[in-house]
Amino acid sequence: MLKSLAFRLFNFAFIIFVFGSYVIVAQSVITGEWTASTKEEKPDKIQLNFEIRREGGGKNQHGSGFAYSDLRGLTREQAQNGKVSFSMAREAGTIDCEGTFVNGRGSGTFRFTPNNAFVEAMRSRGFDFAKSSKHGSADLESKLFTATTLNLTTAFADDLKSANFGPLDIDDLFKALIFKITPQFMSEMKATGFPNLGMEELVKARIFKIDADYVRQVREMGFANTDFEGLVKFRIFKVTPEFLNELKAEGLSNLSSEDIVKFRIFKIDPQFIREARASEPNITVEELVQMKIGVRRR
Repeated sequence: MLKSLAFRLFNFAFIIFVFGSYVIVAQSVITGEWTASTKEEKPDKIQLNFEIRREGGGKNQHGSGFAYSDLRGLTREQAQNGKVSFSMAREAGTIDCEGTFVNGRGSGTFRFTPNNAFVEAMRSRGFDFAKSSKHGSADLESKLFTATTLNLTTAFADDLKSANFGPLDIDDLFKALIFKITPQFMSEMKATGFPNLGMEELVKARIFKIDADYVRQVREMGFANTDFEGLVKFRIFKVTPEFLNELKAEGLSNLSSEDIVKFRIFKIDPQFIREARASEPNITVEELVQMKIGVRRR
């Protein structure tokens, strides 16, 4: 009995210590529940959501669209009705699912088995899954589960490192996958005059659709000194190259990014500027704002 219990505990989780270094081996199997839904407009994909319940009442959720080609044992036809058994096998581990579909909606249970070889391969590249995250303390298996759903690979890690991007950690790799930050995107942004952007700035660039073409368009309009945060504000307040061109046509080419943003916030368009200048040719940006909000009369 004691030997049997010891054997089970040994297989549940263990740490191998090597003189001068250590290797943490993930053996804990994560279990949870999954739900799924199909959509007619996306016949080649399925929405899968995973929920992991934690001791103490906590839970983690992961959800994304997956191609049927990523799932072994599940086709679109099988995802309509009936019992199913399918899996997602990736470098970081394998998710085995069982359950039932009714009218294109499915639910069931899953079991995740981490891949220890992947942990060691990533550690040798400087990405330690066992190290506490700077944004939280997710355990080893949870991070490997995330790596599996995002399809993090050693090849992707190698590509980012080869781009001379600077120090990266596991969280950075996850962000790069979620927001599609590739070495090519990094290089393009560097070439536009932003060589020192960190991962947080690149994430902002993806969120607000700031790419090399947008940067070039802004600079061609005469706003070469606009910094990255200025570009972010441009996107937030919908400062388009067309709007900048309209301002330039009115002779306003020496405006700061803050001035341009004010025009958008207070809805000051070229027509309003022309009408104001008709009575006050030398009116300033601040005076235009005051006139727009009604504290300055024409």
